[in-house]
Amino acid sequence: MVAPLMTWPILTVSILLIATSVVLALFILLHKGRGGGMSDLFGGGMSASMGGTSSAERNLDRLTIIVGGLWFACIVILLALYRYFPDLGTLG
Repeated sequence: MVAPLMTWPILTVSILLIATSVVLALFILLHKGRGGGMSDLFGGGMSASMGGTSSAERNLDRLTIIVGGLWFACIVILLALYRYFPDLGTLG
């Protein structure tokens, strides 16, 4: 009965990793295209040539970096949990 209670750190960090993965993907998709490539395929080429960066884009850049840092931290924490506490992930 003690083993399922010991898996809460892995479960919590795994849920946080899934949430940050979804948010990071959405933030990346919200960015305006800055050149050729896939963004031009969907019509992003016309809007990319219409001026500089706005404060909304700078805030989106900051949020993307913050969420990316949290995402990376979740991966490192999961690595440490599985590496240094290998019995945490087992139920038996």
